[in-house]
Amino acid sequence: MERRASSMRERMSSISRESVKAFLRRNLFVLFTIAAVALGVILGFALRPHNLSLREIKYFAFPGELLMRMLQMLVLPLIVSSLVTGISALDSKASSKMGMRAVVYYMVTTLTAVFIGIVMVMIIRPGKGSRDSPMTSGNIEPVQAADAFLDLIRNMFPPNLVEACFKQYKTVYKKIVHTRNVTVALNLTDSLNETVEETVPVSGASGGVNALGLVVFSMCFGLVIGNMKQQGQALRDFFDCLNEAIMRLVAIIIWYAPVGILFLIAGKIVEMKDLAQVGGQLGMYTVTVIVGLLIHGLFVLPLLYFLVTRKNPYSFIGGLLQALITALGTSSSSATLPITFRCLEENNHVDKRVTRFVLPVGATINMDGTALYEAVAAIFIAQVNNMDLNFGQILTISITATAASIGAAGIPQAGLVTMVIVLTSVGLPTDDITLIIAVDWFLDRLRTTTNVLGDSLGAGIVEHLSRGELQSQDAELGNSVIEENEKPYQLICQENDSLKHRNSETTM
Repeated sequence: MERRASSMRERMSSISRESVKAFLRRNLFVLFTIAAVALGVILGFALRPHNLSLREIKYFAFPGELLMRMLQMLVLPLIVSSLVTGISALDSKASSKMGMRAVVYYMVTTLTAVFIGIVMVMIIRPGKGSRDSPMTSGNIEPVQAADAFLDLIRNMFPPNLVEACFKQYKTVYKKIVHTRNVTVALNLTDSLNETVEETVPVSGASGGVNALGLVVFSMCFGLVIGNMKQQGQALRDFFDCLNEAIMRLVAIIIWYAPVGILFLIAGKIVEMKDLAQVGGQLGMYTVTVIVGLLIHGLFVLPLLYFLVTRKNPYSFIGGLLQALITALGTSSSSATLPITFRCLEENNHVDKRVTRFVLPVGATINMDGTALYEAVAAIFIAQVNNMDLNFGQILTISITATAASIGAAGIPQAGLVTMVIVLTSVGLPTDDITLIIAVDWFLDRLRTTTNVLGDSLGAGIVEHLSRGELQSQDAELGNSVIEENEKPYQLICQENDSLKHRNSETTM
């Protein structure tokens, strides 16, 4: 009995050691990243009493800036190569079905996020009472909602693909003064020149990758290559090889990610202004946004995933921890895209054809966290100004917040830019956006994490729904390979038959 007990103890200790080692090997990146976040917060608050100058803060945050530049370097080739290979690998029927499922998922989750945001801000009412939030100086450029939506459509079709890699179309307003003749009523022969000033929308540009235009082009290009069959095989191989090379670069950069995240978070905390200035209204606004994002990210999206797939959503989310923490650190869903690919394909074993199709599109147009934040912020600004919104105005906010989130770029604090559209649609003062700038850097990280989570769960749902098409395509591919292998054997048999026939004729 003692021998058996001792042997059992040895087995248990060996099992526990091996399991611990295996766990550490599997989750080493995640543990490093979590430790980097904790160290970044501690280091940031430790350096705040030293009152570093802006120059010193810039130098201190330099390692974090390097991580952002590395990830952004990979975004452009990754979006193009993954979309082209993903769509060209599917037939037109499968890609259209997958696309419809993805779009339906995006619309359902975005509208749900907006609804949650509106309900939370109506229940908590963070803007009630007298205005006690700090008003920071800032110049908010006004933009008309119609022009913003037209810009969205214009950016879908860039006239120059090279220019789309670093520039987007943006409407700017120019004041034009012109004169017109006005006939005097008493004397029809006399006329006066009247000076009229008119604000006219003209074409302009803003810096940043036009991801929407590149996504549309890559999808169309992938469909064409897929329909070319054998003729397009060389292009398919090229983009597939490019995608594989980018993912290998990601595997190298990922080792530097914890260091960059540490300095990104620490630098932001050091740069943060005095917390005592954040008034009660702004504190309640922050709580409202956080509660809304938690409800949407931890309950609504996992519930939707469970209802569709009947699988445990939280084990799926566990495989995404590296991507979620990277999103928290970088505050950019586009910059997090390479890490998201790696987590979904290696940890959660999602089909590459699905991730290459769903993730780039999701990182461009599916912004659940941004839509929720914009709805909350618009109604918060209305409450601060003691403006009672009717049902029509709330409905307008929900529609414009959904549309504006589609047009929001996957870059840090892109939601502040699209907030102008939402406020203009219901006549709220755009200058009051400066009220929420003090806490936007923090909320931006949380809503980016929600965006990445929504895209990743969407990839899992779309793969589950598209399993039939993917399996049938695999079966057809297998049959075509077998047929190709059987061809030489059939030719040999035909040659043998013809030789036998000739020999029989000669013997006759």
